[in-house]
Amino acid sequence: MGNREALLDGARACLLDKGFDRTSVRDIATAAGVSMAAIGYHFGSRENLLFQALFSLLDEWGDVAGRVLVPVGEPGLSPAAAYERLWDDLLAQVRAHPKMWLMSVDLFMQAQRQPDLLPHVTDGVRQGRSGMAGILTSTVESDVPDRTVRTIGMVQMALMSGVVIQMLSDPENAPTGADVVAGLRALVALIDEEKP
Repeated sequence: MGNREALLDGARACLLDKGFDRTSVRDIATAAGVSMAAIGYHFGSRENLLFQALFSLLDEWGDVAGRVLVPVGEPGLSPAAAYERLWDDLLAQVRAHPKMWLMSVDLFMQAQRQPDLLPHVTDGVRQGRSGMAGILTSTVESDVPDRTVRTIGMVQMALMSGVVIQMLSDPENAPTGADVVAGLRALVALIDEEKP
């Protein structure tokens, strides 16, 4: 493994352990077993290295999480049961990889402070909406209509973000897939209820 790859691996380990703001050049160089000057040579700056490491971690985790999620149209399951199972699988991923979820929140915070990063985060959110819409409608992502991405995909991403933040903040009262489905049904009942 060359210095560039060692630095990426070291930065990935530091991000998981310390987060973006608390990871120093010295931390990365020590974890990688290379000189601090190698960071500037290969990546130009600590931030560029951390961004690349962060995106590689999120891509890797996204691939794993995407394989775990169950399409709603799975044979033998009602749509509600499949959606509940999707949530249970997602929440199991959060429990198994809490640092990955914390890093995604960290990425959002960094993008608010560093405008060069924001287009990458925006693109990731758009891909997430499209991917979730594809999973939920059992449609190839490239064939999902824009309106479906902007409705089903957007709401699912908002629900995921909110539920995951609540779960990480209060793990003893973490929701289940059944809780999410029951909550959605209650919200729909409120919206559909006729007021005199």
